[in-house]
Amino acid sequence: MSAHETNDAGRTPGEPDPWKAPQLPPADPPHREWSAPAPAAPSAGSPRRDGLARRLAPMMMAVALLSASLSAIGTYAAITLTAKPAGAAPAAAGSAGVAQPVNLTQSDAIVRVASLVKPSVVTITSSGTTGFSPFSVPSTGVGSGFIVNADGLILTNNHVITGATTLTVVLDDGRSMAATVVATDPAHDLALVKVSGTGLTPVTLGDSSSVQVGQLAIAIGSPLGTFTDSVTQGIVSGVNRTITVTDPATRTQERLTGLIQTDAAINRGNSGGPLLDASGAVIGIITASSSNAQDMGFAVPINQAKPMIEAATR
Repeated sequence: MSAHETNDAGRTPGEPDPWKAPQLPPADPPHREWSAPAPAAPSAGSPRRDGLARRLAPMMMAVALLSASLSAIGTYAAITLTAKPAGAAPAAAGSAGVAQPVNLTQSDAIVRVASLVKPSVVTITSSGTTGFSPFSVPSTGVGSGFIVNADGLILTNNHVITGATTLTVVLDDGRSMAATVVATDPAHDLALVKVSGTGLTPVTLGDSSSVQVGQLAIAIGSPLGTFTDSVTQGIVSGVNRTITVTDPATRTQERLTGLIQTDAAINRGNSGGPLLDASGAVIGIITASSSNAQDMGFAVPINQAKPMIEAATR
């Protein structure tokens, strides 16, 4: 199967947007979609399994190759952020904290995580052009990101910022700031951008190597580029997934490996946002969602991003 989260490359001005929700901006760019291959027909005499999900499940687990739409209204085509218990020493300024265990009910955990992490989640708008001269046209895209350093370092997806000539970051408090690209890692669909801000609230980075199937997963981002600070919850549905994503503008493909699968609702504009655990620590960076299956999203494990973050903060 192929999978990638919403890639929202820009459209020619005036082109209708099939994803456009009521009262949204008139010209949202399209997003990349993935389609799972049809399951093989059952052999003669084999028992029939009711339900599409049951028929597809063995194929998904065996093949684990998806075509996907990136979860961003971006130019490319898309926790264990541990809560700090009362009395815990704050993380050193300018760096992400260390995850700490927290015992809460699921409902309390979601409320606590939303309160802790929303100040660290941002909306990223990219502006650039699509096509080739003399047929290139202006385009815009919207994705999400989150602060990993109090001095303005922000982690997002590479497909959110690819092709952009200008980047604008809107913080949770409404401030809008110009951003510059610090580093990119296309192989893992990761990018770091920076704004000229100080005293910002960084997330806490978790350990994605300890993620377990069935644990609580919480996503925060800006679906459709409009509904900022949207919180959705589900579970970790799988680990070490491999997907293939396709850029609809260039028709190029990329293969992402080692991903976390979740059934938390992921939509266009969520790309680059954090996937969190019950304590509020980041375990992944949301990167793709299925276009032809429900409740199937993917996140890059946070451990894949740590070397890039450490290099940028030395």
